[in-house]
Amino acid sequence: MDLTFFSIIFIYKFIITIEKLFFLGQYNLYVSSRVDMTERTSRVFESFLSDNCPPMGIYETLYAFRDSFGSFMGTKGTHPWSQGFPLTTPLEMFDGPSLPDSVEVTWEDRFYPKAWGHPKLRESITEYYNNRYGSKITPDNVMIFAGGRPGIYTVMAFLKERVKVRIGNIEWPAYLDIMEQTRTDFQVVPFTKENGFHPPNSSYFDRSNLNAKTLLMPVISNPQNPSGQTRSGEELKELIQMSEEPMNGILLDEAYEMFHSPSVSGIEFVEDLDNSNVFIAGACTKGLQSPGIRIGWMIASKKNIETLSNYSSFGMGGVSHPSQQYAIKLLETKRVERARKAVELHYNWQRKRYGRAFEDMGLGVYTGNGGFYHWLELPEGMESSELNRRLFKRGAAILCATDCDMARPHSKDSSYMSPYSRFFRFSFGPLLPESFDSDIELFKEVFKEYKLDIQ
Repeated sequence: MDLTFFSIIFIYKFIITIEKLFFLGQYNLYVSSRVDMTERTSRVFESFLSDNCPPMGIYETLYAFRDSFGSFMGTKGTHPWSQGFPLTTPLEMFDGPSLPDSVEVTWEDRFYPKAWGHPKLRESITEYYNNRYGSKITPDNVMIFAGGRPGIYTVMAFLKERVKVRIGNIEWPAYLDIMEQTRTDFQVVPFTKENGFHPPNSSYFDRSNLNAKTLLMPVISNPQNPSGQTRSGEELKELIQMSEEPMNGILLDEAYEMFHSPSVSGIEFVEDLDNSNVFIAGACTKGLQSPGIRIGWMIASKKNIETLSNYSSFGMGGVSHPSQQYAIKLLETKRVERARKAVELHYNWQRKRYGRAFEDMGLGVYTGNGGFYHWLELPEGMESSELNRRLFKRGAAILCATDCDMARPHSKDSSYMSPYSRFFRFSFGPLLPESFDSDIELFKEVFKEYKLDIQ
């Protein structure tokens, strides 16, 4: 009996010991897993993707505006003076045509698109340039992209290593991002008040201190974004002649082609496109008032178009057929003639009246005669970044010129002092005619308050 009692006690204690050991093991495992998890979560995560991919300068302004004002630019009650898009409604005041409301999609449009673009759209673009500018291009000189910038990006991505790009010190912000991501070798051309932000053509082709094997390719927006400076007539003819010389080429971005009187394109002066490295970019984005359909094109030699289309076959897969069908409607001969005239009249009118208002305020106005932007300078002691912070509170924004500075560090460095800190771009592209008075009044109020504060 005693033996049995002590046996029971022994077994009981043994079980208790085993349980303690089990739970202690579980606890240690739990603690170990928590420590391991803490270590893992405290480690610095390293992305496999590039760390050098900030948003384009314009988007940085949009994000900063949202954070300050509490809603996105373009929503009701905001003033999109930083935005680079045109009105997407008919310009009825100047007899502008209506824009298509729909497009028919057939069973064929649901096939994979052709790498170089829809044959009908390439024909429409060819007809447009040949009719308007007297060129002699064929559809084989045209390649379709999903907007203008993919075409520009693709050309830059496939440049040979011995090609050096020349670009204005002030240009469209995305060029800097594109050149950095494609590792393009580039050099800036000075843009100053002294040269009217319009340097001579020769400055883009200066071969001083260059290796004899170096190939030169200027990248120029014309009319220029952000200044509106435009090369036309004999000056544009000279630029194209220089571009067709041996060892030279050019990428001419003509997004604002119709925003000049008259409309302007370098294709008018090209002598031998198929034996040149002339690239001309166009799009439905601005003059055809349809940024949302994302249709652009590149005009170049047949050999260069073949390279671009080969890239499309493996890297892009072609462009949406419904969007291309919409673009075909936009380019109908009679319609595009009306559109071009209306765009020219409407935006010339807007440019002049906004320009007069800014001059009356005492701003420096350095705008050319193209595009839908004003290139403006604040008085001494003021900076566009501070002006923007004040505008944000009132639901408005401009684009600081520092975002257009092609010489700035790609990932912004606060220690870099841009020579354009007092300059900014004001867009009247998306502004309705009837908003003029309220736009000017709002800008004047903020500008006056800022001026008084620094005095």
